[in-house]
Amino acid sequence: MRGVQKSYLIDYLDKKSPYGLDIDVRKFIPSEPVKLDEDRLKEVGIDPNYAGPGLYYQVDSSVMRKGSSISGLKVMSYDEMNNPEMGWRLISPDQDKYTAAAALYGRGGYVIIADEGVKVERPIQACLFMSAPGSLQAPHNIVIAKDNSEVSVFTGCTVMKEVVGLHAGITEFYVGKNARVNFVMIHNWNPDAHVRPRTAAVVEEGGQFVSYYINIGPVSSLQTFPKVRLIGKGAKAHMSSIIIGKEGSKIDVGSEVSLEAPETRAEIISRNIAMDKSEIIARARVIARAEGSGHTECMGLMLSDEANIVTVPELDSSFKGAELTHEAAVGKLKEEEIYYLTSKGIERKEAISMLVRGFMRINIELPSVLKKQIEFATAMAAEGL
Repeated sequence: MRGVQKSYLIDYLDKKSPYGLDIDVRKFIPSEPVKLDEDRLKEVGIDPNYAGPGLYYQVDSSVMRKGSSISGLKVMSYDEMNNPEMGWRLISPDQDKYTAAAALYGRGGYVIIADEGVKVERPIQACLFMSAPGSLQAPHNIVIAKDNSEVSVFTGCTVMKEVVGLHAGITEFYVGKNARVNFVMIHNWNPDAHVRPRTAAVVEEGGQFVSYYINIGPVSSLQTFPKVRLIGKGAKAHMSSIIIGKEGSKIDVGSEVSLEAPETRAEIISRNIAMDKSEIIARARVIARAEGSGHTECMGLMLSDEANIVTVPELDSSFKGAELTHEAAVGKLKEEEIYYLTSKGIERKEAISMLVRGFMRINIELPSVLKKQIEFATAMAAEGL
């Protein structure tokens, strides 16, 4: 196993995560891939013919395509990395059963490195696709933005419609001084998939980390809680998530940002839509250990009387100069707003779709290409409501 002693981790395959539905990871083992399903890829915004600055495609545990087309940008698989010690520095392999399974049986994963001063205007496109029934997909991804660099990564994750599987990807971000990382991830699973991403980031002085996560399809269970440490003066983090719960999905999603240096700033925003019999727990935690500011905003929209949304905002401060705020609300579409649109000749279904799209909109500074991919995903999600 890559950079970690594996023998002791066997016992940790039974260590539960503190959040989310518990599942038996021993049921899922790596399998050989089938092929890329281009229709499923397009549903998460992946263009199989994309000719951007870099790309990485993985099916199950096999790397299909990878590479970079510009100087100063490296895109490789985790197994090709010359410095395996870079892995597991921000996330411990014995954190829970899912990290243990990833450390023991995970294969592949992308490593993206932007050299100092390199600014990559167009996004790197990554695809993680599951095709083999009963499989474990546990790639280890690392993104390194060196000082004064800027890089954008767009990742689409999906699965064949009939496949039962466990996705437990590990992703670690290193954002250097005055560097910026934009990370957009769109998930579209199926009612039989279990998803347990584990993500962490560290941001140095003047650096910025922007994360935008969208789940648009039904899933058996989904739990993730990315953690970001702002360790340099003036570092910033923005964490956005749009979660759509469909059918019987059990979803537990949130973010944590720790302010550990002066003038740091954090923002966590989530939009949660509960349909059918889905259950959503939306978490947001800001920890202040230095002078800085943080804000959380958890909004829920109920589209079914059988669904459930729980918001869990947490503000934890041990520094008197920190300013932390939060707001949370759970409600439903207003009938008068629907009536207003239908009175203008818009069909009721389209009126609801328009209002839902408006609810999902989060204003954030991102490259135009990424904004278009987000708009595509949210529009497609709204059409299916």
